[in-house]
Amino acid sequence: MADGIFSGRTALVTGGGRGIGRAVCQMLADEGARVAVNYQRRAEAAEETLQQIAGSAEKAIAIQADVSDEADVARMVETIRNELGPVDLLVNNAGIAGSTPHTELKFAQWREMFAVNVDGPFLATWAVKDEMIARKFGRIVNISSLAARVLKPEMVDYATTKAAVIALTRHTSAALAPHVRVNCVAPGLTDTEMAWSANAGLCEQIIDNTALKRIGKPSEIAQVVRFLLSEESSFVTGQTIFACGGRA
Repeated sequence: MADGIFSGRTALVTGGGRGIGRAVCQMLADEGARVAVNYQRRAEAAEETLQQIAGSAEKAIAIQADVSDEADVARMVETIRNELGPVDLLVNNAGIAGSTPHTELKFAQWREMFAVNVDGPFLATWAVKDEMIARKFGRIVNISSLAARVLKPEMVDYATTKAAVIALTRHTSAALAPHVRVNCVAPGLTDTEMAWSANAGLCEQIIDNTALKRIGKPSEIAQVVRFLLSEESSFVTGQTIFACGGRA
């Protein structure tokens, strides 16, 4: 069990079963946190994350919840409070992505993208913010995307949601100050299942247009999250770090 910078803290990572979420869970466990691994459908992936972090986390649980459902999120946070303690560290990582030409993009798909990618971070934040304020301690990191900045003509819905996450970060950071800090990480192309599926056929082109000429690793994004959750960033709030290998 690690005696790290997050020892004694309870962390919730939405979408923690794979990809960047799994790497963030590992980082938090290595730094001594109690970790709640949220998932919606892929229970097996969440269990794999639990097994991976079992040796280092003070305590860890996997918990199913749809982050776009208010009642589900409330149930999840109550369960975490009862089993691990109130949430100190929140990483809003759960998200969906996809490429759809504007000629095929329907309102139902637009609404689903917003429900997960924007409603999710809002609902999770609102479920924990009051206790954070009462305890005078809270750290929140939202996961956006480089798509919020670069033009994505075949990802209009996804890119718009990720720009909204950055706006949510800025405004909640002011609303919840001074005891709760809210920041954001916007990854470029990262070696995850979702990234490869959402950018089918474009990954090599994206890598070629990246200054560092490679894809990012989930563990590298997790280290940026670590910085923003830690007291190393004690005078940083409302900010977005673009971890994109110099692509933007």
